[in-house]
Amino acid sequence: MNALDSNWVDIYTRRGLFVHDPSMRWIYSNQGAIRWSELALPDPAGVIPLARDLNLNFGATISVRGDADVGRRSYAVLFRADREFDDRELTETFAMLKRLHTRGQSGPSLTDAEAEAIRMRADGLLLKQIAAELAISESAVKARISSACRKLGAKNAIELLAIASARRLI
Repeated sequence: MNALDSNWVDIYTRRGLFVHDPSMRWIYSNQGAIRWSELALPDPAGVIPLARDLNLNFGATISVRGDADVGRRSYAVLFRADREFDDRELTETFAMLKRLHTRGQSGPSLTDAEAEAIRMRADGLLLKQIAAELAISESAVKARISSACRKLGAKNAIELLAIASARRLI
């Protein structure tokens, strides 16, 4: 689910900031909640200052992954214009995301690479755009999506997106 301003989404997508976003790097190597002001990761693409330029002044990132999850993670990136997120808000949001994460249907697990390709496809990117953003070949993207189709029993990419979304895998 994405409820961010379309200007931010457009800039973020056009510039391929996903792979440079310190918040996304934090998500894939941590679990919990963190304010953007506490992120101790490099931001060479200037994602955080760019967000602030669009009045997304205070960010928080939340990541949930269970011990048995392989290639399955739930995350949220939140913004406020007026103030930092307080500890209570972060704790409650983490708990809510954890409930949503564990409520997902069980089934075969996707690798992080497969889930990422599916998410990018769900965001409307073409295979060649995904390949360019991930710096891999188009055939590698197709292989990731094909493997995910087999695991989830999808007949095609459209059905894959529906199944993965319904199971909260993406």
